[in-house]
Amino acid sequence: MKASFIKAFDILIIGVVLTLVTIGILFIYSSGIDSKGNLVTNEYIKQLIWASCGLILMIFFALFDYRKFEKHIYWVYGALCIILLLLKILARSHKGASSWIGIGEFGIQPSEFGKIAFAFSLSKYLTDTERLHPLLRLAGATGLLALPAGLILIQPDTGTASTYVAIYFLMLFFSDIPLRFTLFIFGIATSTIFFTILPIWNQFIKDNSYYIINALTIPTLKILIIGTAITICLFCLIVRRYFKGPKYFYWLSYGFAIISAGLILSTPVLKVLEKNVYQEKRIVSFLDPTKDPQGAAYHLNQSLIAIGSGGFRGQSYLHGTQSHLRFLPEQSTDFIFSVLSEESGFLGCLVIFVLYFLFLSKNISIIQNTSNKFGYYIAAGFLGMYSIHFFVNVGMVMGKMPITGLPLMFISYGGSSLITAMASAGILMGIQYRKYNFS
Repeated sequence: MKASFIKAFDILIIGVVLTLVTIGILFIYSSGIDSKGNLVTNEYIKQLIWASCGLILMIFFALFDYRKFEKHIYWVYGALCIILLLLKILARSHKGASSWIGIGEFGIQPSEFGKIAFAFSLSKYLTDTERLHPLLRLAGATGLLALPAGLILIQPDTGTASTYVAIYFLMLFFSDIPLRFTLFIFGIATSTIFFTILPIWNQFIKDNSYYIINALTIPTLKILIIGTAITICLFCLIVRRYFKGPKYFYWLSYGFAIISAGLILSTPVLKVLEKNVYQEKRIVSFLDPTKDPQGAAYHLNQSLIAIGSGGFRGQSYLHGTQSHLRFLPEQSTDFIFSVLSEESGFLGCLVIFVLYFLFLSKNISIIQNTSNKFGYYIAAGFLGMYSIHFFVNVGMVMGKMPITGLPLMFISYGGSSLITAMASAGILMGIQYRKYNFS
């Protein structure tokens, strides 16, 4: 029994997780110190409390058989969607998004915990529908994504919604659904993002210099463009199917279908963003940080200064100027990596990169070695969740990605994110321990 208990825990996962969490607490503490050396926040204490709760959950999920959730998971999915719907009415606003519930200083973000519920739900669906036609299977999986992601998007919380999309795509990629179908959906997602950002970029970065792009903001002209794209798509499809046209007609219809869907879906996304002009500007500010240096690009410019001042070895722990002079906004949450870069330099960043590489590599290994389909898909979903949080957050603070407010899992301040990350790590250990498809 004792040997079995010990085998449930993976030394690499536990070591990496505890190291990252410890580093996070240390730099959250540093971010709370002002230029006079006074501690002005108690965030590190709260993070210690959340880390303790996360550690308990990580141990619990490593020992508990995750497969026992399988038959109840759709009820959990339904509860998640109801909670997300009620958040728009009952939740308190935080950074412009109605996504938090709580009392006083303590609050939780249900959409963070919902990532686990969504991964379990989609895994259950993909496991149960392996004999279903791929297109029907894909449609059902997309429907499971659309409801929670749409409810999160209207909060509005584009960063968290993008995490659900990443979980969805990684699970589809590791499924038996043909790659061309998955790439079709990925193309639609990319096209939607492009046609959403393009008019915002034209308005705020280029000051409406391209009149042809302005057509995307005029409803009548946009409907005409969508109609033209759909007509070309149908024409190419008919020529290929009924007149045996060359194969490139198939790919033309494929491409114009993606363009049409992207144009259509970008319309409601733009309407959501129009209600928060500042968020619109933040999304495109990385394309030209000099355009609004004291406004939408302020966060990014201060982050770049902090990272650049770190150099190779950093300014040393507790001696970062940008963070301690309070020039760096959201320095314990979204921009914690900037604080770390400033104080520990390139060497400190390299340590974080290596730790995440080890963790993600272990996640991939678990996917490859489990024979239980339910656990296989869950592990794939978690790979998408951890990956997007890491690459988007690091890219965001370096000015390579839009500023979407995604925290750096295990390191950024925030109880909901930390507990979700640690609980998911425990589930990964549970999947590895029960990698063979028997009790």
